[in-house]
Amino acid sequence: MFTGIIEGVGRLAARESIGGDVRFTFNVGNLPFDNVQMGESIAINGVCLTVIAFDAGSFQADASTETLGLTTLGQLAEGAVINLERAMRPTDRLGGHLVSGHVDGLGQVLSIHEDARAQRWRFAAPAALRRYIAKKGSICVDGVSLTVNEVDDEGFEVALIPHTVANTAFSATGVGNAINLEIDLVARYVERLISVPTNGLHPQGDAVPTNGQHPQGDTP
Repeated sequence: MFTGIIEGVGRLAARESIGGDVRFTFNVGNLPFDNVQMGESIAINGVCLTVIAFDAGSFQADASTETLGLTTLGQLAEGAVINLERAMRPTDRLGGHLVSGHVDGLGQVLSIHEDARAQRWRFAAPAALRRYIAKKGSICVDGVSLTVNEVDDEGFEVALIPHTVANTAFSATGVGNAINLEIDLVARYVERLISVPTNGLHPQGDAVPTNGQHPQGDTP
């Protein structure tokens, strides 16, 4: 799990095709990289990958054809700037929101406008994801936890403060660029809960009350 608070900005150093998929080598840039371990998870532009080799300033990770096809990693060029976040620990502050590192779909930067010292960014989002995007809710864009300002029939808008632009790959992102999107985990579970028929049963297996009484006999 991740928080959507970018810890460092690095670059794609190399990509090598192996047996139909890809092995990436990433330079960690300013990512705190002490005590890295083989097999740990690191999010690259919001995509959770597994460390399979590393040295003091870089690490390697494999990406399956599924990952390459559903995320921006499939088209990521060598030298590209990337957002990096190591997996959260139980003692970490949850400064953003819970992020799984499992991308739900691709979006696109539609426009960027100055707004005092901040910037307003509009993103296109697939219709299948827009139903989960809510005003003042959370969304993960290229691994960055952001608050949604507005939602429309095309996508959504966020405001980026100068710190966010300067300390993420947004500084190297422009209009027309593709971006990874991950919707809020809470939205997924809410939909699942309301879409699965209960057949008249309480989630714990008790009959749903019809006479004003709780299944255990108490008045609600």
